[in-house]
Amino acid sequence: MEENDTLTADGNIDSTAQEQVLPRPEDLGISITSGSADGIPALTVGDTFEYPVTVSWNVQGSSLLVVPVSSVNAKGLTQLGVSQVSARSVKDGAEVASITFTYKIMVQDTGDLNIPALKFEIPTSLGSSIDLRSESVPVRVDAPFNPLPIVVGAFVAACLIFAGLWRAKRRARARATVAAESAAAAALREKMVVLKQRVNTADSREWLLELEGVCKEFAAGKFGAPANTVNLETLVKDGKLEGWENLVEEFAHARYGGGKRDGFENKETWKAAMKLMGISEDDE
Repeated sequence: MEENDTLTADGNIDSTAQEQVLPRPEDLGISITSGSADGIPALTVGDTFEYPVTVSWNVQGSSLLVVPVSSVNAKGLTQLGVSQVSARSVKDGAEVASITFTYKIMVQDTGDLNIPALKFEIPTSLGSSIDLRSESVPVRVDAPFNPLPIVVGAFVAACLIFAGLWRAKRRARARATVAAESAAAAALREKMVVLKQRVNTADSREWLLELEGVCKEFAAGKFGAPANTVNLETLVKDGKLEGWENLVEEFAHARYGGGKRDGFENKETWKAAMKLMGISEDDE
């Protein structure tokens, strides 16, 4: 092939040389470009995108037959189809012809993938073809965004926070209950201490009625009822105050008359009440 070989109007190579040596594409002003000016878009699995490859040449009124002979099928990439568009333009006073092949590609895997080099052939009258090859282009594919882990994580975090608040409130209520019970027990113990100090000096009837009032406060706290509504006799009959029978009889006797009692009798009644209410004399 001599240097003055040219392309004919039908896209064939006209050569006067006997040696069948094909020229290089660049020697004939043929070039190939791939990809759009904006580059490859951000991709996730399942996306489809278009990938253009353009073959252009500088000729005056002639055309070339450009045949794609490969596909973009590769690891993680599948070719869905290809279309082509021819165009002509004028650049620096010379006419430029081009053919753009647009490949439609589906992404089927994640990671660093590659659009393979694409091969094209331009048949010549010599029985051979001029080969063109595009550049291989790297493609980054990410997994599709999945909001489920975030939603689940937020739900679990909310549950943990709620559980923590609920436990904190429950502990606070328990502490308040214990504190209230302790305060009520301390108040009963203090009143019993005063009664113990008066076993020998107070009027027996008044002393017994005061002791009955303390016992009603104990029963009110035990059964969650107002002290002024507590009836010890009813509670004993209902079996809710076992062992209180003798003490309740003493209270009834005091309410309906009573009589002279020695200090040691009051002391024994006091001890019985302390035991029934679960108050230890060692705490006094």
